[in-house]
Amino acid sequence: MALSAYRNVLRAARIAFQGDAPIFSAAKIEARSKFNGSRSLPAGSDEAQQKIIEAQEVARILRQNVVQGHQVGGLVDKEQRYQLRIHEETERGDNDSIKKGTNLTSAGGACCGGTT
Repeated sequence: MALSAYRNVLRAARIAFQGDAPIFSAAKIEARSKFNGSRSLPAGSDEAQQKIIEAQEVARILRQNVVQGHQVGGLVDKEQRYQLRIHEETERGDNDSIKKGTNLTSAGGACCGGTT
């Protein structure tokens, strides 16, 4: 099961980082490092099963929630333009929070690494 989870993570990284060889290479190195770090766990142990579940969750997040963007063209009206690579497995929400006008910073917290 661990080998299957490992392959699943690599396939998901290939989808998420298609066309970006340096990032895909880094993702492969990180996956190998994480799996090698858990190699000594006894097969079938609760901890080994938990690591497999984590790997499957990482693969799901890579497939559905990671979207890469790349800069296209030059500056337009002093703004940089980016194009997102959204693929068939990318999760698309219904944007209910945007439709309701919810303000993410209204609770006093910062949104997206910015300051309030």
